[in-house]
Amino acid sequence: MSARHDIPATGARSVGTSPSGGTPPETRPVEITATVPTGPPPAWAVLQRHLFDELDGAWRLFSDRYTEPDGRLRFSGTIPDRDGADDFYEAFFNWPALYRLGGADDLLPAVKRHWEGVTAQLTELGLYRNEFERGYDWFHQGEALLMFYGICAADPADQRFRERARRFAEQYLPGSATGNYDPATRTLRSPHNGSDGPRAGLGPQWDDRFGHEQRGMRPYGLPLRDVPGITSWDDLADEGNAVRMGHAMRDRLGRGDTAVDLAATALVVNAWLYDHDPRLADWVLEYVDAWRERAAAVGAMPDNVGPSGEVGEDHGGRWYGGHYGWTWPHGVHSIGAATLVGAISAGMLGRADARLDLARRPLDQVWEQRRTAMPYDTGATRRPGWAHALGLGEGRTVNALPTRIGPEGWFDHQPAQVAYWTWLWWFGMRDEDRARLDRVREHSGYDWREVHAFRDKEEAGHEAPWLAYLDGDNPDYPERALRMALAQVAHRTALMTAEDADTDDLDLHKWQRVNPVVTEVLTQLTTGAPQTLYNGGLPLARVRYDDLDAARPGLPWDVAALVEHLDAAGTTVQLVNLSTVHTRRLRLLAGGFGEHLITEAHWTGGGGHYPGDSRDYHLPTGPETEHSAPVDDNGLHIVLPPGRRIRLRLDMRLNARPFAHHTSPTTFRRTR
Repeated sequence: MSARHDIPATGARSVGTSPSGGTPPETRPVEITATVPTGPPPAWAVLQRHLFDELDGAWRLFSDRYTEPDGRLRFSGTIPDRDGADDFYEAFFNWPALYRLGGADDLLPAVKRHWEGVTAQLTELGLYRNEFERGYDWFHQGEALLMFYGICAADPADQRFRERARRFAEQYLPGSATGNYDPATRTLRSPHNGSDGPRAGLGPQWDDRFGHEQRGMRPYGLPLRDVPGITSWDDLADEGNAVRMGHAMRDRLGRGDTAVDLAATALVVNAWLYDHDPRLADWVLEYVDAWRERAAAVGAMPDNVGPSGEVGEDHGGRWYGGHYGWTWPHGVHSIGAATLVGAISAGMLGRADARLDLARRPLDQVWEQRRTAMPYDTGATRRPGWAHALGLGEGRTVNALPTRIGPEGWFDHQPAQVAYWTWLWWFGMRDEDRARLDRVREHSGYDWREVHAFRDKEEAGHEAPWLAYLDGDNPDYPERALRMALAQVAHRTALMTAEDADTDDLDLHKWQRVNPVVTEVLTQLTTGAPQTLYNGGLPLARVRYDDLDAARPGLPWDVAALVEHLDAAGTTVQLVNLSTVHTRRLRLLAGGFGEHLITEAHWTGGGGHYPGDSRDYHLPTGPETEHSAPVDDNGLHIVLPPGRRIRLRLDMRLNARPFAHHTSPTTFRRTR
């Protein structure tokens, strides 16, 4: 375990005192000192710090068993198609997030080493060129880039990653040598795009033939449902039909723009966060607005645009049917994620809620088709995930929404994916979106307070009980969720130690399935944010922390944090120092990228009665006093003496400052 340093206290503008010497008062952050004794440590705080400790050992075990000295994964096979690059990065997708939350000091250099090693490995396998995907769909590219975005957010001062962020983003701007973007039609020229530019077709896996033996795709049905003579999956057993389907996919799904390409906006915003280059912002707004205009024109969120810029050009005029779109394979799962990434990316550039209509439309479309008390559908394409998440078993009925649409109408009914409605409300904090979320809960047909012990590759799915907690309706969620997270770490660790580490013929998804790092619950409880959108979202937060003594991001050792409530007006957060000997100091930053303004802070003081008289054998109790102070900044410093806690209600103006990468503060010394 990599310990933090215990060094002298930091200087700041203490509330209620006059600063002396050094920096002028108006440029120094407000500093608040906790004075309420912790007393018996809250269970959630003890569990949270224990989880950090267990994660520290678990990621090291994974690294030792599955990676080479240069950081690459142990794999000696070949990859004959375009698919697979995302699986290599997904093994580490949330490791940078753990560091930024407060993981071990040496986790960040380890994460960078793994990114470098995996990128070299994928280049050797022929999937990457110039450190970037040669060309694949953005449903998968978004997954692969989570690790990269996390590194950029965790260490914006790293010039190597800053240069990469800019170089990657430039590939999608007008005039780029890659030719990915067509400014005349405001489209990406191909569903598969990247450092090689627009790549025709979908790759040899599907272009040459699409046969019935591809059993992994059978649950999703036919990719195209209007190819003459092919009306069912069994028709693909005929070789001629398999070839015709593959060629149709190549010629119709493998060209033009598709809605999942909206995830590319996060790549460009990630670069914009460094220096606010208007060229980057202009492209994001232009591309997002092009899709908004198309949606308004057809009255639905389309998933395809042909080479000439027309919706439905390769699909008989229909707004659905594109690659990774409404019909095949995932429907609203892929469309909902991409439109949220696009809308939030545009919102980060200014007027944060102005373009959320892009994300509202597909969610409203499926909501309007909702059904009550449908028989439990064992054939639903995403059933394994939500069945565990909701605790639903065979023989039960569920309230469901259709997730896909084809020429025959809406189909594939499943429970609402709560994460998407959560993100829509969380980012904009609009009353209309809160009403949408409340309707989802009312219609859900299951108890939102239950915490089910499951984990999928997105490491999400516990939004419902967390939201119930924020609403004051699920008070023991933090403790139950942290216990669940600890059990997840133990399970993944047991899976690793129970098997042979030889990975020559490894299923590429195995690394994801045994990745022991869990961050969903820590993200919810400490930052007040949902788990990052898995198909390409940026790491947002209502609040985040920097360790002032260690001069790095994350909670200091011994400190636990709990966001108890958030709304459009502010945030309530409790901080606890579990150490009995060390003072801990942190900066609380409002917003994952410093975008919120804290106007005023309110907290409770301990009244000066602690520790009391040594002749008294009772734990001392005494009156507590209420305090307030103006802040007018996006951050403040908190001093936590040993065994102290503080509950802060922070009045905020949301999105009042530009989103930007913020480096951790340098180590401060006490001003005497």
